Amino acid sequence: MVVKSLDELKSGEKGKIVRVRGKGSVHRRIIDMGVVTGTEVEMQRVAPLGDPIEIKVKGYCLTLRKEEASNIYVEVS
Repeated sequence: MVVKSLDELKSGEKGKIVRVRGKGSVHRRIIDMGVVTGTEVEMQRVAPLGDPIEIKVKGYCLTLRKEEASNIYVEVS
């Protein structure tokens, strides 16, 4: 089992969310969009400078800042 933060994934890598850290309104917004423990995610693409990133979660694409993604931990499959 390899656990990485979401911002460490490369395009095309998939995994299951094992932890979402943080607090406040940004954390609540991320959870409301379906980024919760047990959810499968796939890295779609990373901007040339690494920020933002785009993931596929629950059938839709979601764009996150690198700082937000660094608080989401994924078990890579």
